[in-house]
Amino acid sequence: MNWVQQFDVFIWLDNNDYQQKYSSYDAILAIDVNKDISCDCKDAFNKLKTFRKDIDDYVFGYFGYDLKNDIENLQSDNYDRLEFSDMFFFQPKKIFFLKDNTLKLAYLSKYESEIESDLNNIQNATSFSRTNSQEINIKQRVSKKEYTNKLENILNYIHRGDIYEVNFCQEFYAERTSIEPLEIYTNLNKISSPPFATFLKINDKFLLSASPERFVKKQGGKIISQPIKGTARRLQNKEDDQKLADQLFHDPKERVENIMIVDLVRNDLSKTAIKDSVKVEELCKVYTFKQVHQLVSTVVSKVSDSKDPVDIIKSLFPMGSMTGAPKISAMEIIEEQEETKRGLYSGAVGYFTPEDNFDFNVVIRSILYNQTKQYVSFSVGGAITAQSNIENEYDECLLKADAMKSALKAI
Repeated sequence: MNWVQQFDVFIWLDNNDYQQKYSSYDAILAIDVNKDISCDCKDAFNKLKTFRKDIDDYVFGYFGYDLKNDIENLQSDNYDRLEFSDMFFFQPKKIFFLKDNTLKLAYLSKYESEIESDLNNIQNATSFSRTNSQEINIKQRVSKKEYTNKLENILNYIHRGDIYEVNFCQEFYAERTSIEPLEIYTNLNKISSPPFATFLKINDKFLLSASPERFVKKQGGKIISQPIKGTARRLQNKEDDQKLADQLFHDPKERVENIMIVDLVRNDLSKTAIKDSVKVEELCKVYTFKQVHQLVSTVVSKVSDSKDPVDIIKSLFPMGSMTGAPKISAMEIIEEQEETKRGLYSGAVGYFTPEDNFDFNVVIRSILYNQTKQYVSFSVGGAITAQSNIENEYDECLLKADAMKSALKAI
């Protein structure tokens, strides 16, 4: 990680030794751009399809949440200080795959002569220069009173029948602030140790992510989506901690949140699935992470070889766990009630393989940083249903914000 900081573009994906049924690698590092594509909403998915066919190789990158506007007749007019493009993918010059105790290297042929020197430089890399730590003053974009008013508005929509669930998020931010991204990522990863950690650098923009959630994976003809809905804090006492996990599993409100999204994911998967192949492998299973317990469901389907991988992702995007249901109405209400453009937050980051497989995680529990603008941001949210208690929802947001605040050593 010290060695790779010299490059303008790279992505590091790490499962932190979290034993997941569908994990392909323990970690992947993709470095430097051979070719890339960066664009905003208009016709983005079709442009990516063309790019992938031309490259016929691994491509890494992200889908920003606001690509919803390329799929539906929607818009994004909220405040945006981070200024990430809506989509970015690149063909790397060099890739490192780590699995168990094996390192596999995939270099483009014209860079293979650099393998030996790279490995030597990695072994001899010294700590990357760090800025002097400073106190970071984190502000909330929405006050508690404003949050309460917004949730009352959302509950009115629910009671009126416009929607039955929406994922409402709020931003925490710091202006005129410089951070050392590697230091903050290391802090965040140590605090959370999630199965989908990501460090992404694109020139002056950074994603430092401790995501616990897979969006979607394609493994041959099988599609796997693992939405998360339902959260409980961890406790130091093992017995009390287990009681909270058990309570989460049986909590009717939390289970309803999860099952609503499972239904939405089943519907989305059916758009590209072979008939009668959509199945729920796990429903509301408690997964325990370092900071929280979560309810995770696993929904799978089968697709024919003729389905383009980009079309499969487009049919599912944005992920139901970050929108709500019905999806279009939920996204309209999100745009109306939230104060900040989501951008990369609640989008998806990952990679495509040359064999038309892919694996993408949900961009949550993440710090976003525009180095040029000196702007640091993270957002948190939760699913709002008819059973939601406003005070509890607010407390859940603060719980989810703890890891990012601690990683930033914020005041």
